[in-house]
Amino acid sequence: MIMKMNIFLFTVALFLLFINPALSLPLCTDLSAPVTHKTPLAFCNYNGSSCCDSTDDSNIRKQFESMNVSQPACASVLKSILCSRCDPFSAELFTVKTVARQVPVLCNSTVSSTKNYCETVWDTCQNVSITNSPFSPSLQGEAPTPTNSSNKLTDIWQTRSDFCNIIGGPSVNDSVCFDGKKVSLNITTNSTKSPPTGMCLEKIANGSYLDMVAHTDGSNRAFFSNQKGQVWLATIPEVGSGRGLELDESNPFLDLTDQVHFDTQFGLMSIALHPNFAQNGRFFASFNCDKTQTPSCGGRCACNSDVNCDPSKLTSDSAAQPCQYQSVVAEYSANVSSSSRASVIPTASPVEVRRIFTMGLPFTSHHAGQILFGPNDGYLYFMMGDGGGGDPYNFAQNKKSLLGKIMRFDVDNIPSESEVTRLGLWGNYSIPNDNPYIEDKDLQPEIWALGLQNPWRCSFDSERPSYFMCGDVGKNDYEEVDIITKNGNYGWRVYEGTTIYTPETSPGGNTSVSSINPIFSVMGYKHKDVNTNEGSASITGGFFYRSTTDPCLYGSYLYGDLYAHNLWAGVETPENSGNFTTSNVTFGCAKDSPVPCDLVPGSELPALGYLFSYGQDNNKDVYLLSSSGVYRIVPPSRCGYTCAYESRTEGSTPAPTSPRGSSSNMLKGSCKSLLLLLLLFIGLSY
Repeated sequence: MIMKMNIFLFTVALFLLFINPALSLPLCTDLSAPVTHKTPLAFCNYNGSSCCDSTDDSNIRKQFESMNVSQPACASVLKSILCSRCDPFSAELFTVKTVARQVPVLCNSTVSSTKNYCETVWDTCQNVSITNSPFSPSLQGEAPTPTNSSNKLTDIWQTRSDFCNIIGGPSVNDSVCFDGKKVSLNITTNSTKSPPTGMCLEKIANGSYLDMVAHTDGSNRAFFSNQKGQVWLATIPEVGSGRGLELDESNPFLDLTDQVHFDTQFGLMSIALHPNFAQNGRFFASFNCDKTQTPSCGGRCACNSDVNCDPSKLTSDSAAQPCQYQSVVAEYSANVSSSSRASVIPTASPVEVRRIFTMGLPFTSHHAGQILFGPNDGYLYFMMGDGGGGDPYNFAQNKKSLLGKIMRFDVDNIPSESEVTRLGLWGNYSIPNDNPYIEDKDLQPEIWALGLQNPWRCSFDSERPSYFMCGDVGKNDYEEVDIITKNGNYGWRVYEGTTIYTPETSPGGNTSVSSINPIFSVMGYKHKDVNTNEGSASITGGFFYRSTTDPCLYGSYLYGDLYAHNLWAGVETPENSGNFTTSNVTFGCAKDSPVPCDLVPGSELPALGYLFSYGQDNNKDVYLLSSSGVYRIVPPSRCGYTCAYESRTEGSTPAPTSPRGSSSNMLKGSCKSLLLLLLLFIGLSY
């Protein structure tokens, strides 16, 4: 039932994306983000943020000229339609989420007495010959076109109504369609809604875990992993049940402690389930190993001649030799029949089924390591940091290096040896055929996005999978949240945040400011604004909150700082615009928490310790994984906070998003565990 409901909600979300510009993310037809080019386009009037570069612009001009349209008015209309592919919202105009079109959806009003744009196009061009017409029904997925190369609209469409029923789309109240001009949003905000007065938590476990992944069967079970190398399958109690997390630490689902190198900056970094895990039992782990201790650990060093780096010239880092420690992604197999039954605690064999990826790390910090499957494409995304040390070799901007990147693998198709050699792959995976190296030949084929410092915890929005969010750790000044897009360059080491960064040393050279089009963060915070006692900060990326448990948080992107002084809620206004307003959100612990919360001395606030990660279950409830335990967001009234929507939305349709007001900073939690030293790995060790 839960699975069916998720499918239903996802379908509704896609429908809304089609008809409402408030639900439209600026996105190009190749699913990359629009960028601002320094050189104006010569043909199409889409300067500023655009989905076209000079090559695209030239190709559109050639397409227009090949149509041989002699009538000026029709030629002007056709030019505007062809150039709409440069619109920052072209992914929506050309409906790439459903069936891609050759022309944008033309505004076709059915409620207004005034003539709409689709009718204007028909009236202007109906009797004009158009060579290789883009309006052919066959190009819109309809009936075949008559076999001639030069067509009038009246040759291939019986009536204006037929034409606009297929080529057009609604132009009523906030729909995305093309009216001859660049798409603009005219949306009212939710500024009249009440902000949350706080975030209420209940503690459901004392253990310290680094990752949490919901079971793919839609049940109330989830996998939890620790840094040491152990994974458990736990049963999550219902909100308000008064029960804690059902997890037997003496009986792990998978124990990789013999393979994992566990230290302050290393360990089992992440886990992922194949989308069909409930049927095939395929389980993936990302961890670190020590090649001096484990014979199977060795891999190629990320510092190599391809990236103008000589390992012999690297200085010893924390008494480790260059590339002594490796970053590994490996596949394991679980007993499907047992893991699919809630009454049975299954296990997975610690023997690798397949080594997906191995790469030697030049330094001992900033190697991220999260893995997760894309909800739409089924590919495995792998987050990799820049290697640490302030990225002296400029790996993050080097398109031949995999450091400072987000990678994208096809793990369902095992490549041949010849393909591995031809593409220079780092393991047993194939390359998705739409990875950006197809367009950018300088890129390593694995790369999906670049210019990142240490992406620490990323997630796809469960309702809008095009929102791929990552918290990216800063260096000296700024922590950021990015919307990750295909071939996006997020600026590091040219920029830290929006400020030009000057490295202390740069044996690997520098990238000029003018040579890149960086995508700047949509949220973030300065070090000086938080954690003044420690003098530093480190972001932990989270999730869009999509649960009905706290309706006043619904639609907010939640993230926090490692030190757990501060949690933020980011609200997009208007929705899907990419413009976020953030507010600091205070929190409390429910008096009836299943596991009593330790409190900050002299305060009623729970002592989280360090915030390592966020998690999300199949009900979309959000969890905080900290050094002091596992916490879940629960109804605000349980902490005495008020939410105007709680009583009338709990258990029903989620409330709309609303901007959040400022609230007091959270206090520092206590430090009780050796795992707290993970902060050195996450980003505080340079």
